Amino acid sequence: MQEIPALGMGTYRLKDDVAYASVTTALNLGYRHIDTAQLYENEEAVGRAIADSDVSRDELFITTKVWMDKFSEEKFLPSVEESLTKLQLDRVDLLLVHWPDESGAVAMEDYLAQLKAAQDKGYTKHIGVSNFTNAQLDQAISILGEGVIYTNQVEVQPFLQNQKVIAHCKERNVRVTGYMPLAVGKVMDNAVLQDIASELDVSPAQVALAWQFAQGLITIPSSTKESHLQSNLDAQKISLTDEHMKAIATLECNDRIANPDFAPKWD
Repeated sequence: MQEIPALGMGTYRLKDDVAYASVTTALNLGYRHIDTAQLYENEEAVGRAIADSDVSRDELFITTKVWMDKFSEEKFLPSVEESLTKLQLDRVDLLLVHWPDESGAVAMEDYLAQLKAAQDKGYTKHIGVSNFTNAQLDQAISILGEGVIYTNQVEVQPFLQNQKVIAHCKERNVRVTGYMPLAVGKVMDNAVLQDIASELDVSPAQVALAWQFAQGLITIPSSTKESHLQSNLDAQKISLTDEHMKAIATLECNDRIANPDFAPKWD
C-alpha cells in the first residue's frame, strides 16, 4: 500500500488479548491502517492479529513509533528490529520518533540520522515525526531534507484544533495525523457537535471525525467495540457544510490532553 489511509485504528492503551481482538475486528470490518508504538507494549498482540488475518500484507499500512529511551545510536536500530519481530513483519509502512527529545540526551541530528538509517535498511517505507512543534519540524526538515518526513502526528480534536501546526505542515508538504480525535469521549457531550449530529442523523463522534477528514487530515481513533469501529468507518461518508465547519471552529479552547512533563513548548 503506497498511500496512508485517512482513517486508521489507534491502539493506545489496548493491551494483550484486547489489542488482538480489537485489531482483528478492525481488519475484518475493512480497516487497513493500524497505528501502534513501542510505548504501547502491544506490538506483539497487533502483530499476531495481522498475521492471523486473511488480509494481504500489501493492503495494509502499519505504523509504529520509537520511544525516546531508544534514541541513541546503540539502541535505535535494534529497537526497530525488535518491533519488527514482535509485529511479525519484514518492514513497517511508517516509522516515527514518538516525541522530540527535550532533555538533550540525544541530539535531533543523531536520532533522526538513525530514523533515516532504518529507512535506508528497508525497515520502513516512510519515516516521520510525532509531537513536533513547527520550529522542530523545520529543524528536522533541515536535517533530513525536503520531502523526507511523511507526517507529523499530533493531537487534533475539536477543543485543540492545532491550526497553526496544520497550516505549517501543509506549507512544508508534511501530512498531519491527528491523534485523540474524540478527546477521550468529550466530543459526545458537546452541544455544538450534538446539534450537528442530530441534523445529519449521525453521532457527535462521527461529526468530530468528519471534521478531520474535511481538512484532509489522517486520524487514528481507538476503540474496542465493533459498533464504534464501524461507526468510525462510516464517518468517512459524512459531508459537513461550511456552516458546520465554522461552528466547530468556535470550540477551540486549547484543551490539550496529551501534555506530559517532557513535552515541548507547544505552538
